[in-house]
Amino acid sequence: MNLSQKCQYGLRAMFELAKRNSQGPLSIPQIAEAQAIPPRFLEQILTQLKHAGYVESRRGVQGGYLLASTPYEVTVGEIIRLFEGPLSPVKCLAGQGGGDCPLLGDCAFIELWERAQAAVEEVYDSTSLQDLIDRERAAAARRTVNFCI
Repeated sequence: MNLSQKCQYGLRAMFELAKRNSQGPLSIPQIAEAQAIPPRFLEQILTQLKHAGYVESRRGVQGGYLLASTPYEVTVGEIIRLFEGPLSPVKCLAGQGGGDCPLLGDCAFIELWERAQAAVEEVYDSTSLQDLIDRERAAAARRTVNFCI
């Protein structure tokens, strides 16, 4: 399963909002710069996230975007589904054209596809934005600075 660039940008935008959740609203340029997202594309992504209820926007000089809930409450799986739809390795499991399959009901692969889907869902649905923040902090703490010249 390859995630679209839009989905990856959506995840990164949500991650940045989660990391800086206590700082108040973030502007599009702040998010775009921190996560290397084209600002015009980011505006569309944030609008989609807002309509889905994941972010809120504030107007004015101190305005911008912020999470609508805590980083603990939002999972990677939710955001991926918003942009990509079902987390299915094949169309027949996602309810997209499975009725057209000539092997429907006799498919030797269906159990394999179901197990793969369950494994992917488990990883994405059990990972919150807070988990990603915690992993980034732990990785930063493990890095050693090399002062050698």
